[in-house]
Amino acid sequence: MSEDITSMMTEIGRRARDAAKVLAFAPARAKEKALLAAADACWDRRAEITDANQKDMAFGRDKGLSPAMMDRLMLDEDRIKGMCDGLRAVARQNDPVGEVLEEWDRPSGLHIKRVRTPLGVIGVIYESRPNVTADAGALCLKAGNAVILRGGSESFHSAGLIHACLQDGLRAAGLPVDAIQRVPTRNRAAVSEMLTMTDYIDVIVPRGGKGLVGLVQREARVPVFAHLEGIVHIYIDKDADPDKTARVVMNAKTRRTGICGAAECLLIHRDTVILGQKVLNDLMDAGVEVHAGDGLTGTIAATEDDWGKEFLDSIIAARIVDDVDGAIDHINRYSSSHTDAILTENDATAERFFTRLDSAILMRNASTQFADGGEFGMGAEIGIATGKMHARGPVGAAQLTSFKYLVEGDGTTRA
Repeated sequence: MSEDITSMMTEIGRRARDAAKVLAFAPARAKEKALLAAADACWDRRAEITDANQKDMAFGRDKGLSPAMMDRLMLDEDRIKGMCDGLRAVARQNDPVGEVLEEWDRPSGLHIKRVRTPLGVIGVIYESRPNVTADAGALCLKAGNAVILRGGSESFHSAGLIHACLQDGLRAAGLPVDAIQRVPTRNRAAVSEMLTMTDYIDVIVPRGGKGLVGLVQREARVPVFAHLEGIVHIYIDKDADPDKTARVVMNAKTRRTGICGAAECLLIHRDTVILGQKVLNDLMDAGVEVHAGDGLTGTIAATEDDWGKEFLDSIIAARIVDDVDGAIDHINRYSSSHTDAILTENDATAERFFTRLDSAILMRNASTQFADGGEFGMGAEIGIATGKMHARGPVGAAQLTSFKYLVEGDGTTRA
């Protein structure tokens, strides 16, 4: 079986490399047409997609997925509409390929331009959320890259239909269907193959839990854009506005508990414990399990294991800190460098929080559920990169490009 997987993945890689050569100079209008046609296909086939999703939901229930993970897996008409809207938003964005990032003249007579260019072939490995199929396919295509998609076993049927719609869009635009390929097996050996396909894949993007990302980082020989855990903190400062605080924390925790932008830890200034406890009471009334540190009342007492934990569920940890520096120290110790937020009306305190923390996304007086490429105006995202090389934060089409230098002279020679 492993030999069959190796042959299959090699063939997928070869076809992706050939398609990438065509996409590198594909007209912007053709890519736009492909994405708009894919959106239409997804909407026209929404009943088929929801039927396929029911099979995936049954698989997830049999597998014992948590309610939060089942929520990530579920597609209904509203979510399919959101997926189609994302495809159309990416389609209508400016094409990043060929964009001049910088240009200058040299005393030697050379004129130099630095321009965006596709990365080539991108491998995307993801879990549960079938809409990632559309997001990743759209963004890679917009940036002129071929993509190999390997979704989770839970979303196998939904992802297959969404992928078929993306390929319908490619056909409608006269672009190679191999530009967006999906690994057609649940066999995990395909993941191991992708991680070592240095002849065909230029970068791997893992999107999933700590186990998946850790596996990819350990075993990949292909460069990786890491999307690590969303260990998201919110700090309630002594100068926080009570009404804003109540709204923001409730939304950040409860809007969708299973996404990487959901708040997982609440840090409360010692001088605002009354407000902090009220927020915790509101969360418990909404069904959230609160793991409370010393001086706070919750559902159960917090332990050391609760700090730096991504619950991805209706659970939050909370503790008291002395001041903003105490919050910064806690976040620096336990953060995954994804998203962290401060609630304060004090500009100097907010500036200190922003300056002394180095997470990919830092927020003030806003729900951490906005940690999303679509909300940042990117149309969609392929993930939130938590590393510091090349791409960081929401990875949209522009972040899926590299650059090259175009140098022009006029018979120019070097002395």
